[in-house]
Amino acid sequence: MPKSAAALLNFIDASPSPWHAAHSIASQLRGHGFEQLSESADWSLNTNGRYYAVRDDSSIIAFIVGRQTPAEHGFKIVGAHTDSPGLRVKPQPWLSGDGYARVALDVYGGPILASFTDRDLGLAGRLVYQQTDGSLVNSLIDFKRAMLRLPNLAIHLNRAVNEDGLKLNKQTELAGILGLNANQQLNADHFTHLLAEHVQASVEQILSWELAVYDVQPGNLWGAEQEFIADGQLDNLASCHAGLTALLAEAGAKADATRVCAFFDHEEVGSNSAKGASGSFLGDVLQRITLSSGGQGVDWQRALAHSFIISADMAHAYHPNYPGAYEPNHKVFVNQGPVIKINANQHYATDCQTEAQFIAYCREAEVPFQKYAHRGDLACGSTIGPLCATRLGIRTVDVGAPMWAMHSLRESAGALDHKYMIQVLRRFFSA
Repeated sequence: MPKSAAALLNFIDASPSPWHAAHSIASQLRGHGFEQLSESADWSLNTNGRYYAVRDDSSIIAFIVGRQTPAEHGFKIVGAHTDSPGLRVKPQPWLSGDGYARVALDVYGGPILASFTDRDLGLAGRLVYQQTDGSLVNSLIDFKRAMLRLPNLAIHLNRAVNEDGLKLNKQTELAGILGLNANQQLNADHFTHLLAEHVQASVEQILSWELAVYDVQPGNLWGAEQEFIADGQLDNLASCHAGLTALLAEAGAKADATRVCAFFDHEEVGSNSAKGASGSFLGDVLQRITLSSGGQGVDWQRALAHSFIISADMAHAYHPNYPGAYEPNHKVFVNQGPVIKINANQHYATDCQTEAQFIAYCREAEVPFQKYAHRGDLACGSTIGPLCATRLGIRTVDVGAPMWAMHSLRESAGALDHKYMIQVLRRFFSA
């Protein structure tokens, strides 16, 4: 197995929520000499300097200042997203009755809900508590053990499940069982107490939280030759890890263009937020880099015209058990290289020229590539690619590693494809 696949699984397992993912990325950046910048501070940037900025704990942009100004050589950008579809804890989650304590869950994005049943579910995210001096503290939280479960209804009570499929009512059937409460001894403060105990605060100090549900089973290899990987959040932490690994591997090389990794939260719910790809974060950072280099007048527009974005998000690998789900001439396969995603209606930002440019990078990196188009009679998903291209006017290509079971709690992909993606992104940053 390529070492990169093992590193990916470790990264995902250390990142059970988008807030943890940004924290994991920032830790690696600091280990490679990157300096954190505050958006509220003045920026003084140096040529070849390594920097990163974080917006609201879960979107992060890292960059290495190029030897030449952005007006002359632009930005080379790899974009991805830190969030994954799943379940989130409701603000007032406590449900008690029939002898059980349960936690009410909300649907985030478009997960395959059935995949969350009969799994060991952990809770991770962030919370805010108030110290005795009145100041507010943001804290990451991860119980690192199974806290909840959504047990399936026995087939004896749901005889049609194998014919009709498992269907879960989002309001009434998505309450995770937390524990027994036979004598109604526990109240709503019990859940808050669990959170408070975890951060060594009192119940009264806890003000708010955002908690995601995740599968506590670590990622692993599978297959006759261990050629496949399985884990949660491959969509899209695999792309974040590939972009970050490529940037760090090429950080020591001197480049004319400013190299950027931009990883956004909220992609799975439309990106319409202050820290999403539809927000100002990427544009703000790129403009400040341009101004720091002495840019003025039309230099900002010149910089964007010289720039290129690789929007990296996972792709739908051909599933041999469901051949009718795919466009016949556009089947893509695991362990056969990155996928260029093309859509006539601009659900992907790829055009003829950006497609050709990515193919050139693949050939230079000696990496195989594939092309994907969605079935015409199925709704096509989208990515941050069209959003960034629309907002900034930067040439963009949409690509991704092929995978199975996208939006399942447990996804699968090829161990080799992650290595291939890193190789071509390294070529992009070094070209």
